[in-house]
Amino acid sequence: MEPPPLAVDIDGTLTDGTGALDFRACSVVADWPAPVVVATGKSFPYPVSLCQFLGIPVRIIAENGGVVAVADTDAVEFLGDRAAAQAVVEAYEAAGYDIGYAETDFANRWRETEVALSRSAPLEPLTELAEEHGLEVIDTGYAYHVKDPAMSKGAALSVVAEELGTEPSAFVAVGDSQNDASTFEVAGDAVAVANADDAARAAADRITDAGYGDGFREAVDRYRQ
Repeated sequence: MEPPPLAVDIDGTLTDGTGALDFRACSVVADWPAPVVVATGKSFPYPVSLCQFLGIPVRIIAENGGVVAVADTDAVEFLGDRAAAQAVVEAYEAAGYDIGYAETDFANRWRETEVALSRSAPLEPLTELAEEHGLEVIDTGYAYHVKDPAMSKGAALSVVAEELGTEPSAFVAVGDSQNDASTFEVAGDAVAVANADDAARAAADRITDAGYGDGFREAVDRYRQ
Protein backbone atom coordinates (compact mmCIF):
# COMPACT_ATOMS: atom_id res chain seq x y z
CA MET A 1 0.00 0.00 0.00
CA GLU A 2 1.38 3.38 -0.99
CA PRO A 3 1.60 5.88 1.89
CA PRO A 4 -1.15 8.52 1.69
CA PRO A 5 -0.65 12.28 1.72
CA LEU A 6 0.04 13.53 5.23
CA ALA A 7 -1.33 16.55 7.11
CA VAL A 8 0.64 17.11 10.31
CA ASP A 9 0.54 19.65 13.09
CA ILE A 10 3.78 21.01 14.61
CA ASP A 11 3.42 21.92 18.30
CA GLY A 12 2.63 18.89 20.43
CA THR A 13 2.90 16.57 17.42
CA LEU A 14 6.35 17.02 15.87
CA THR A 15 7.78 18.35 19.12
CA ASP A 16 8.77 16.80 22.43
CA GLY A 17 7.35 17.68 25.83
CA THR A 18 9.57 20.78 26.07
CA GLY A 19 8.39 22.30 22.79
CA ALA A 20 11.55 21.47 20.88
CA LEU A 21 11.36 19.65 17.55
CA ASP A 22 11.61 15.87 17.80
CA PHE A 23 14.15 15.13 15.10
CA ARG A 24 13.15 11.48 14.80
CA ALA A 25 9.60 12.60 13.96
CA CYS A 26 10.91 15.27 11.60
CA SER A 27 13.03 12.71 9.77
CA VAL A 28 9.86 10.71 9.06
CA VAL A 29 8.25 13.83 7.59
CA ALA A 30 11.36 14.60 5.52
CA ASP A 31 11.37 11.08 4.05
CA TRP A 32 7.60 10.75 3.51
CA PRO A 33 7.10 9.62 -0.10
CA ALA A 34 3.71 11.29 -0.58
CA PRO A 35 2.84 15.01 -0.31
CA VAL A 36 3.12 16.46 3.20
CA VAL A 37 1.08 19.44 4.38
CA VAL A 38 2.33 21.12 7.55
CA ALA A 39 -0.75 22.50 9.33
CA THR A 40 -0.18 24.76 12.32
CA GLY A 41 -1.49 27.59 14.43
CA LYS A 42 1.84 29.37 14.11
CA SER A 43 2.20 32.41 11.87
CA PHE A 44 3.01 32.14 8.18
CA PRO A 45 6.86 32.09 8.23
CA TYR A 46 7.22 29.24 10.73
CA PRO A 47 5.87 26.31 8.69
CA VAL A 48 7.55 27.69 5.56
CA SER A 49 10.87 27.60 7.40
CA LEU A 50 10.22 24.10 8.71
CA CYS A 51 9.54 22.83 5.19
CA GLN A 52 12.71 24.43 3.88
CA PHE A 53 14.89 23.05 6.67
CA LEU A 54 13.40 19.58 6.21
CA GLY A 55 14.02 19.78 2.48
CA ILE A 56 10.39 19.26 1.49
CA PRO A 57 8.18 21.38 -0.80
CA VAL A 58 6.31 24.22 0.88
CA ARG A 59 2.78 22.93 1.36
CA ILE A 60 1.45 24.64 4.44
CA ILE A 61 -1.59 25.69 6.42
CA ALA A 62 -0.74 28.42 8.91
CA GLU A 63 -2.61 30.48 11.49
CA ASN A 64 -5.30 27.86 12.13
CA GLY A 65 -6.40 27.85 8.51
CA GLY A 66 -5.90 31.53 7.80
CA VAL A 67 -3.05 31.03 5.34
CA VAL A 68 -2.50 28.41 2.64
CA ALA A 69 0.64 28.11 0.53
CA VAL A 70 1.30 25.39 -2.04
CA ALA A 71 4.60 25.57 -3.90
CA ASP A 72 3.44 23.03 -6.51
CA THR A 73 0.97 25.54 -7.94
CA ASP A 74 2.63 28.74 -6.67
CA ALA A 75 -0.52 29.42 -4.64
CA VAL A 76 -0.72 31.66 -1.58
CA GLU A 77 -4.16 32.41 -0.16
CA PHE A 78 -5.23 34.42 2.88
CA LEU A 79 -8.52 33.12 4.24
CA GLY A 80 -8.98 35.42 7.22
CA ASP A 81 -8.89 39.09 8.21
CA ARG A 82 -6.41 40.19 10.85
CA ALA A 83 -7.98 43.65 11.08
CA ALA A 84 -11.15 42.20 12.61
CA ALA A 85 -9.17 40.20 15.16
CA GLN A 86 -6.97 43.21 15.91
CA ALA A 87 -10.07 45.26 16.72
CA VAL A 88 -11.03 42.67 19.35
CA VAL A 89 -7.56 42.80 20.90
CA GLU A 90 -7.58 46.60 20.95
CA ALA A 91 -10.93 46.58 22.75
CA TYR A 92 -9.53 43.98 25.16
CA GLU A 93 -6.51 46.15 25.94
CA ALA A 94 -8.72 49.26 26.25
CA ALA A 95 -10.66 47.37 28.94
CA GLY A 96 -7.43 47.05 30.90
CA TYR A 97 -6.29 43.55 29.94
CA ASP A 98 -2.84 42.52 28.75
CA ILE A 99 -2.23 40.10 25.86
CA GLY A 100 0.69 38.66 27.80
CA TYR A 101 3.49 39.09 25.27
CA ALA A 102 6.54 41.32 25.32
CA GLU A 103 6.65 44.43 23.14
CA THR A 104 8.54 42.58 20.39
CA ASP A 105 5.67 40.03 20.28
CA PHE A 106 7.14 37.39 18.00
CA ALA A 107 3.85 35.45 18.27
CA ASN A 108 2.08 38.09 16.17
CA ARG A 109 4.86 39.97 14.37
CA TRP A 110 4.31 38.15 11.07
CA ARG A 111 0.72 37.00 11.62
CA GLU A 112 -1.59 37.80 8.70
CA THR A 113 -5.12 36.59 9.50
CA GLU A 114 -5.66 36.36 13.27
CA VAL A 115 -4.16 37.47 16.58
CA ALA A 116 -2.70 35.24 19.28
CA LEU A 117 -2.65 36.00 23.00
CA SER A 118 -0.76 34.34 25.83
CA ARG A 119 -2.74 31.78 27.78
CA SER A 120 -1.97 33.89 30.86
CA ALA A 121 -4.46 36.46 29.53
CA PRO A 122 -7.98 36.34 31.06
CA LEU A 123 -10.08 34.24 28.70
CA GLU A 124 -13.69 35.11 29.56
CA PRO A 125 -13.61 38.82 28.63
CA LEU A 126 -11.66 37.99 25.48
CA THR A 127 -14.28 35.44 24.42
CA GLU A 128 -17.09 37.90 25.09
CA LEU A 129 -15.46 40.64 23.01
CA ALA A 130 -14.73 38.21 20.18
CA GLU A 131 -18.37 37.12 20.08
CA GLU A 132 -19.49 40.76 19.97
CA HIS A 133 -17.36 41.16 16.84
CA GLY A 134 -18.61 37.93 15.25
CA LEU A 135 -15.32 36.13 15.88
CA GLU A 136 -14.23 33.26 18.11
CA VAL A 137 -11.39 32.31 20.43
CA ILE A 138 -9.77 28.90 20.27
CA ASP A 139 -7.32 27.51 22.78
CA THR A 140 -4.58 25.49 21.09
CA GLY A 141 -2.88 24.67 24.37
CA TYR A 142 -0.11 27.10 23.47
CA ALA A 143 -2.02 30.36 22.93
CA TYR A 144 -5.50 31.84 22.61
CA HIS A 145 -6.27 32.71 18.99
CA VAL A 146 -8.86 35.29 17.95
CA LYS A 147 -10.10 34.39 14.49
CA ASP A 148 -12.95 34.16 12.02
CA PRO A 149 -15.14 31.11 12.85
CA ALA A 150 -15.19 30.17 9.14
CA MET A 151 -11.40 29.85 9.17
CA SER A 152 -10.13 26.40 10.13
CA LYS A 153 -7.40 23.91 9.31
CA GLY A 154 -10.04 21.57 7.89
CA ALA A 155 -11.39 24.18 5.47
CA ALA A 156 -7.84 25.07 4.48
CA LEU A 157 -6.98 21.41 3.87
CA SER A 158 -9.79 21.31 1.31
CA VAL A 159 -8.13 24.25 -0.46
CA VAL A 160 -4.72 22.55 -0.39
CA ALA A 161 -6.17 19.25 -1.60
CA GLU A 162 -7.78 20.99 -4.57
CA GLU A 163 -4.45 22.63 -5.43
CA LEU A 164 -2.82 19.18 -5.33
CA GLY A 165 -5.56 17.55 -7.40
CA THR A 166 -6.83 15.27 -4.66
CA GLU A 167 -9.45 15.14 -1.88
CA PRO A 168 -9.06 15.88 1.85
CA SER A 169 -10.22 12.33 2.50
CA ALA A 170 -7.01 11.08 0.86
CA PHE A 171 -4.98 12.41 3.79
CA VAL A 172 -3.92 10.91 7.07
CA ALA A 173 -3.97 13.76 9.62
CA VAL A 174 -2.06 13.78 12.90
CA GLY A 175 -2.47 16.39 15.62
CA ASP A 176 -3.06 17.14 19.27
CA SER A 177 -5.30 20.14 19.72
CA GLN A 178 -8.70 21.76 19.31
CA ASN A 179 -7.50 23.38 16.10
CA ASP A 180 -6.83 19.92 14.60
CA ALA A 181 -10.40 18.70 15.11
CA SER A 182 -11.60 20.30 11.86
CA THR A 183 -8.77 18.59 9.97
CA PHE A 184 -9.75 15.28 11.54
CA GLU A 185 -13.32 15.74 10.32
CA VAL A 186 -12.28 15.86 6.64
CA ALA A 187 -9.24 13.55 6.59
CA GLY A 188 -9.54 9.88 5.69
CA ASP A 189 -7.58 8.77 8.76
CA ALA A 190 -7.47 11.08 11.79
CA VAL A 191 -5.00 10.34 14.56
CA ALA A 192 -4.62 12.16 17.88
CA VAL A 193 -1.37 11.69 19.78
CA ALA A 194 -1.66 10.67 23.43
CA ASN A 195 -1.09 14.22 24.73
CA ALA A 196 -4.06 15.53 22.69
CA ASP A 197 -6.79 17.63 24.26
CA ASP A 198 -10.41 16.48 24.58
CA ALA A 199 -11.58 18.13 21.33
CA ALA A 200 -8.90 16.43 19.25
CA ARG A 201 -9.51 13.08 20.94
CA ALA A 202 -13.24 13.27 20.28
CA ALA A 203 -12.73 14.01 16.58
CA ALA A 204 -9.99 11.40 16.00
CA ASP A 205 -10.44 7.96 14.49
CA ARG A 206 -7.72 6.63 16.76
CA ILE A 207 -5.43 7.77 19.58
CA THR A 208 -1.82 6.71 19.95
CA ASP A 209 -0.35 5.20 23.10
CA ALA A 210 2.68 7.51 22.91
CA GLY A 211 2.64 11.28 22.98
CA TYR A 212 4.32 14.09 21.07
CA GLY A 213 6.84 13.07 18.40
CA ASP A 214 6.81 9.43 19.50
CA GLY A 215 3.04 9.46 19.07
CA PHE A 216 3.38 10.88 15.58
CA ARG A 217 5.74 8.09 14.56
CA GLU A 218 3.33 5.55 16.05
CA ALA A 219 0.43 7.17 14.16
CA VAL A 220 2.04 6.73 10.76
CA ASP A 221 3.90 3.43 11.35
CA ARG A 222 1.13 1.40 9.70
CA TYR A 223 1.81 3.24 6.44
CA ARG A 224 5.55 2.61 6.53
CA GLN A 225 5.48 -1.19 6.39
